[in-house]
Amino acid sequence: MNRVACLRLRASAATPPFPSRCRAAPQPPRSVSRLPPRASASTTEVDLQLDYERDPPIDDAKSLEKESTLNVAVSQLASDFDRESNLCLERFSRTRRASVIPTGSLKLDLALGIGGLPKGRMVEIFGKESSGKTTLALHVIKEAQKSGGCCAYIDAENAFDPSFAEAIGVDTEKLLIAQPDSAENSLSIVNTLVGGSIDVVVVDSVAALIPKCELEGEIHTNYGETQSRLMTRALRKIQYTLSRSETLIIFVNQVRTRRSSKEISGLYKEVACGGNALGFYAAIRVRTSRKELRYTDDQATGIGISVQIIKNKLAPAVLKEAGIDITFGKGIAYESEILEMASSHGVIVKEGCGYWINGEFLTDKAAAEKFLLENVTVADDICGTMRSQLFER
Repeated sequence: MNRVACLRLRASAATPPFPSRCRAAPQPPRSVSRLPPRASASTTEVDLQLDYERDPPIDDAKSLEKESTLNVAVSQLASDFDRESNLCLERFSRTRRASVIPTGSLKLDLALGIGGLPKGRMVEIFGKESSGKTTLALHVIKEAQKSGGCCAYIDAENAFDPSFAEAIGVDTEKLLIAQPDSAENSLSIVNTLVGGSIDVVVVDSVAALIPKCELEGEIHTNYGETQSRLMTRALRKIQYTLSRSETLIIFVNQVRTRRSSKEISGLYKEVACGGNALGFYAAIRVRTSRKELRYTDDQATGIGISVQIIKNKLAPAVLKEAGIDITFGKGIAYESEILEMASSHGVIVKEGCGYWINGEFLTDKAAAEKFLLENVTVADDICGTMRSQLFER
């Protein structure tokens, strides 16, 4: 028998032919493999945490190597770029708390969370007409002058009233006032003042900043978004200068009513003038709205306004609101605010309808407010005590 035949016999012996017309022999049932129970969400989270916790700690040699490499990179930056571009640790370069200027209202300072408006930032105050925007800006100037600061007022609306500013407490003889003829000149003045040693610059208002092309052109000509583009370019440059100074810039702005883009008939929204750039660059945005008239002996003597904090980069993102009373011709009702907040915090003792102030008992609220109005030093001492309790912690 040859070799090929032997191989065929062996293959046939190993695998016998399947018999025809015969059913296949029953095979044993396959063992069903059961999957383990599905892990719960908590088990998965624990496993993930364990995976992150299993990372080996960095040894001392690698830590020293990273620190030396970082020092070399920082030294190279110091030699290649200017001083302002250098990298430095936050705890060595800046203070933990921003320097602020009080607003003249304890309620608003408390709502802001930092005790006032921050230096080295932009602030936008916008709202409808006769809602206290200019009054609030003038009170900030007053508080800055009390600390010995220099202030400037850019009167783009040509509506500055020196007598009203003096009634509030602003020293107009030490106040720089400018009435530029165009938006370009106004914003250039702001940029120059920010680079100098000035504390507060108020621009009143953004809506009144008119570009030169509109002044030189015809009234019926449509210039599109010229003012918005101008504000965008100017704010980029002002922000660069502002980041290297301690100046507070307050932009007073108006609002306009526009039809909403949604396809709903009769739906309108309020937008601020000057485009969207100011809203992005401003560290704090507050919206003022007029609520009601205040009466004394059946005669209107003031208004109550609501100051809503729309944006605040220096405090937790909580939409807060402060109610402020403004007296016609005098500004914020400072005495009533001090009396209300000091009595609620125990600085002034309230006994029945009367108040104990500086060792003197005053029978009612009107007498207490009159006492604080006539004794400015006592009112300032009480305000200082309140600020130390609320903000210096």
